[in-house]
Amino acid sequence: MAWSCAQKVSDPAGALETIDAKPHGQTADLTVIIISYNTRRMTLRAIETLFANTHDTRFDCAVLDNASTDGSARAIAAAFPQIKLIASGENLGFARANNHVAAQCTSPYILLLNPDTETQAGAVDALMRFAEAQPQAGIWGGRTVFADGSLNIASCWAAPSLRSLFFRTFGLSTLFPRSAFINAETYGSWPRDTARQVDIVVGCFLLIRRNLWETLNGFRPEYYMYGEDADLCLRARSLGYRPMITPDAQIVHHVGASTPRNVEKALLVMKARASLIQDHWPRWKIGFGISLMWLWSALRFGATRPFAASSHPRLRASADRWQTIWTRRRAWLSGYDQA
Repeated sequence: MAWSCAQKVSDPAGALETIDAKPHGQTADLTVIIISYNTRRMTLRAIETLFANTHDTRFDCAVLDNASTDGSARAIAAAFPQIKLIASGENLGFARANNHVAAQCTSPYILLLNPDTETQAGAVDALMRFAEAQPQAGIWGGRTVFADGSLNIASCWAAPSLRSLFFRTFGLSTLFPRSAFINAETYGSWPRDTARQVDIVVGCFLLIRRNLWETLNGFRPEYYMYGEDADLCLRARSLGYRPMITPDAQIVHHVGASTPRNVEKALLVMKARASLIQDHWPRWKIGFGISLMWLWSALRFGATRPFAASSHPRLRASADRWQTIWTRRRAWLSGYDQA
């Protein structure tokens, strides 16, 4: 029988190699896409728990390895010969890599799953049932927890707004984290224990109908890493869809395993946020938003300067981090469209 994600993959630069691929045995309802980068142990665990804990959903799994140097591709091929594995000779980034794999898929649904996750019992099955019951959402997600079982709020976010950015700039969202008005982007104190509409489903565990993915042309490739899921969801909302999450589909997410350098991650997140402002805010608001981001970094740079020579490693690291962010502000304030 055929794969729900085509076996042959072509690449103009010859950078992609399909190492192994075997059919699921019947037409799948879902293709699970995992993009790995130097997370061999975690990726193997993500695939293992995916197969161990999914029982009612006919699915195929496709992994694209983004030029890892830790032997990920060969280890995955050896451990899971039943999946489709694509080894890239270059790091395509999260957005381009997902687009490349999704373009080969024919299953009705696509699930984006991070390599640093562990699927819990019945999570994918529950998410698929939720999608069938709530078709108007178009995009669906679940509940994420840390390894110790405590809540990881980063399964969903509210879209950044002028109000939320103002409160964040002046530190009020940190002072009042449980306020849904002041800390709107995190939905305040909501523990993700009810099904509800959200602005953004995070790409670590994001289910979408393939026809909607194609309508949106997938991720915008300029969103190299971070912000691509927010942009996707906000574009879906502009078409009338209302993304939702359910607490019945729960996974463990070991956050940030493929981006270990804290400063570099922060710069990418700032760049993504600037891009979201430029791409999704009304024109008259964009200048205010970018100015608030400038002020946000300026205030934190100034506040942490006294700790630059501190003997306390964490304080010194914070000072160094904000110095780098401030020094490189021209690059991230311009967003992804610019250098």
